[in-house]
Amino acid sequence: MLRENEIIFDVAIIGGGPAGMIAAGRAGELTAKVVLLEKNNALGRKLLLTGKGRSNITKAEFNPRELVKKYGREGDFLLYPLSVFGVKETIEFFEKRGLKTKTERGKRIFPESGSAQDVLNVLIKYLKSGGVKIMTNCEVKEIIKNKDRITKVILKNGREIKAKNYIIATGGKSYPGTGSTGDGYKWAKELGHKVSKLRPALVPLRIKESWPKKIQGLSLKNVELTVFQKSSFYEVKTQMKMRENSEGGKFHRHENKKQDSRFGELLFTHFGVSGPIVLDLSKIVCELLEKGEVKLILDLKPALDFQTLDKRIQSDFSKYSQKLFKNSLSDLLPQKIISIIVELSKINPFKKVNEITREERHRLAKLLKGLEMTVNSPLGFETAIVTSGGVSLKEINSKTMKSKIIENLFFSGEIIDLCGPTGGCNLQLCWSTGYLAGQVGFFTLNDKII
Repeated sequence: MLRENEIIFDVAIIGGGPAGMIAAGRAGELTAKVVLLEKNNALGRKLLLTGKGRSNITKAEFNPRELVKKYGREGDFLLYPLSVFGVKETIEFFEKRGLKTKTERGKRIFPESGSAQDVLNVLIKYLKSGGVKIMTNCEVKEIIKNKDRITKVILKNGREIKAKNYIIATGGKSYPGTGSTGDGYKWAKELGHKVSKLRPALVPLRIKESWPKKIQGLSLKNVELTVFQKSSFYEVKTQMKMRENSEGGKFHRHENKKQDSRFGELLFTHFGVSGPIVLDLSKIVCELLEKGEVKLILDLKPALDFQTLDKRIQSDFSKYSQKLFKNSLSDLLPQKIISIIVELSKINPFKKVNEITREERHRLAKLLKGLEMTVNSPLGFETAIVTSGGVSLKEINSKTMKSKIIENLFFSGEIIDLCGPTGGCNLQLCWSTGYLAGQVGFFTLNDKII
């Protein structure tokens, strides 16, 4: 029996981040009676940190089939959400509400103002225009279900919220200081969902070697970083056997297997490495670390093959033939990294350039094409931009974002087992899945078909 003045909402959304806000706004726009529950004292705290405070709202990749490739093996899950609310619709959504956008390097789309606060302001106005009831400082303590339906949520202050449909949009575990403490995963498990292993993603990496610390602050552009992992004993034996068969009894020992690589910008730090290409590779690195040692190979001159680079070095050596080796690399490398390269090359720094042997020159070229680092660990969820892992995609209908286990439950945003690289992909995931969940959450009230 309902208590006097008790409100039954059409849709209750847990989580006031980008996915939750757009879900609530869309349901409200369609005239649903909506409540948005946020445990912080304000909406969108993590949104304000995106794009270093500028909010990289999406990526200018308008072909959904190309865009879903960015999300890895399970990326096809997003094809339908993107068909409903894709990159084009995202840009139109914000620009229609007065937020002009601009496209920068790497197809990254930002607000023209360069302010994440302006993105948040658009979303808050969207919520208010749809009559969404916004409840901040409202932490959910428990979700109650009866058989295959949620009946209510209980807040920490004891208040109960009842709705016909519920959307969990609580984000992941990254940046826990913004409220993303992984509560949604716990509730999903309690409701019967499988949650895959959670790992930090888009996170800087600690390096075992000490030399990166000596050049902290140095940013390198147009370099290539490759991830390698040592093969298992069985894999090595298999490789050797295959080579024996194909090369008439000869074999070469290849113990390290290439896993992935990225081209772009890298930053050295006091703990190791960061920057866009490191962040994009960090997801696979975190997975591989659980299996064994992971090596990073940095190619400082990816545009030049070994022979071309060797000729370039010879040209520089000819130009600086009377100089000491340590003073001969300024045309080839940034000043800050030269002392490190000289040290790692094991060439006498005080040796005159015209005395350097062919073997030493080749050793230098190989070093520039393959600067090796050993990964110690990722920095962790505290500094990770997103979370890898989450609610199993097999248990969510991609055409509705509806749970296949709980009749009136939907998921949106980072809580699902999907994440993309830097450059706007992860916010687009929030916009697409959130908009779809909010829309379907309304239509199912009236048994309508989209």
